[in-house]
Amino acid sequence: MDESKFIDIEGVEMVFHTKKGVFHALREIDLTVRKGEFITLIGHSGCGKSTLLNLIAGLLKPSDGVLLCANREIAGPSPERSVVFQNHSLLPWLTCYENIYLGVERVFGKSESRHQLRERTMQALALVGLTPAENKRPNEISGGMKQRVGIARALAMEPKVLLMDEPFGALDALTRAHLQDELLKIVAATKSTVVMVTHDVDEAVLLSDRIVMMTNGPAATIGEIVDVQLARPRDRVILASDPQYMAYRTAVLEFLYRKQAHPAKEAA
Repeated sequence: MDESKFIDIEGVEMVFHTKKGVFHALREIDLTVRKGEFITLIGHSGCGKSTLLNLIAGLLKPSDGVLLCANREIAGPSPERSVVFQNHSLLPWLTCYENIYLGVERVFGKSESRHQLRERTMQALALVGLTPAENKRPNEISGGMKQRVGIARALAMEPKVLLMDEPFGALDALTRAHLQDELLKIVAATKSTVVMVTHDVDEAVLLSDRIVMMTNGPAATIGEIVDVQLARPRDRVILASDPQYMAYRTAVLEFLYRKQAHPAKEAA
């Protein structure tokens, strides 16, 4: 397997047929993702970031083109590609442990014993620092903790790819920063391949190996890609005054607010 093309997106188009007519969401999307790489997708609202993520997840089928993961066509959802949404999607009547165990059982239930399934679940809870909360239900924990349960559930299924759609978007700034730091540690430990949608420029630069910047929709495509060559592990406090970090941040801002200035803002 060519690990430089772990995810391979070739000539992808996405057209939706709606009551209002045809909507051309994405055009000519070509992108490869290396095994173990952290990619962020960034752009203005309506640029098709989540649509592209859903195509990689197999939740949508492209109107044209092909998407491959580990040399196999992405033909539908699969546990090898776990998704974490902005809404944590936890079942409110289950505990943190049970929410994770449910996913683990579906993936590994036929091949592993109950003891092994419990071990997997507890390891996932420990990975996100939630072992003390295993018996709490979602209404008994904070928003940040709920998102950590969602991440733990995704990772417990040992996916080849972790897909994240603005997972920290609804959180306050301090909680968001904490979870970004935790995610950096988790990805370093698991060596996961990650594709993440974000609106946050600092989040993109802090987390990414590459930042994929989308043009405005409709018929959005990849405008530019920034290769973030910052050493890991990364420390947000040190990076705040790092000239290279600031240069990457400026490049993304330049693309978003000058090269792709939102039409509504231009008219204002």
